[in-house]
Amino acid sequence: MTDLGAPQSAAASACDQRYFGALAEGRFEIPRCLSCGRFHFYPRVCCPHCGSQDLEWAAPSGNGTVYSVTIVRRAEGDYTVVLVDLEEGPRLMSRVVDMPVEQVRIGLPVRARIDAMADGPLLVFAARGEVRA
Repeated sequence: MTDLGAPQSAAASACDQRYFGALAEGRFEIPRCLSCGRFHFYPRVCCPHCGSQDLEWAAPSGNGTVYSVTIVRRAEGDYTVVLVDLEEGPRLMSRVVDMPVEQVRIGLPVRARIDAMADGPLLVFAARGEVRA
């Protein structure tokens, strides 16, 4: 019988600590497979493409494209919830900031950054280049 290591919930907790710890230090890092070179959004215990468990934490470029956008309307202010496809492949959920929510659109080129929030660091995206209405 193969030893599968720690239960998934423990692995996810370790991934959370690694991911949010890096954000707190001003770094955006996610797992990358050393066998096939693909980046993956955490938590990951193995590569979903090749099955390798040989993963390392590495910094993606931070460049991406908005895949999907939703505007959340609230009394205290509107904000976006977006799915962003990173250039390296993973898709993740975040927000686009520093522009009117009505200008955030599918296909918008964005770049990741880490914002300090009251409850901890948050990975957000800002538009790359000139934005056309």
